[in-house]
Amino acid sequence: MANMGLVSTGVFLVVLAVSIVIYSANIITLQEMLPLIIGLYGFWVMILGGIRRRNPSKYERGALSTFTWGLLLTIVGFSSILSLRGLVNWLFALAAVLLVIGILAIAVAIERK
Repeated sequence: MANMGLVSTGVFLVVLAVSIVIYSANIITLQEMLPLIIGLYGFWVMILGGIRRRNPSKYERGALSTFTWGLLLTIVGFSSILSLRGLVNWLFALAAVLLVIGILAIAVAIERK
């Protein structure tokens, strides 16, 4: 299996490069770059959760936990962009994050029964 730390570093650099290209094309503002990086990297963390499900390691974080963090990063990143653009209220963005956390807490509780 590939060194996932090195792969994750490479994915982060690709996400950073894509964000810079999107900013230079005037699609996003400088203020929206960090949320875009967080949201796109969250997709990678969710993919890592799927990879860990297929190849679990004994002392690593579980697949569901990794997927959860990825989903949370993605929701926080993209809801921040929507809030910065004025498409949704920041309170709505907060409610979306809390909703995802609540659903994930229920899923973890059901899985551990």
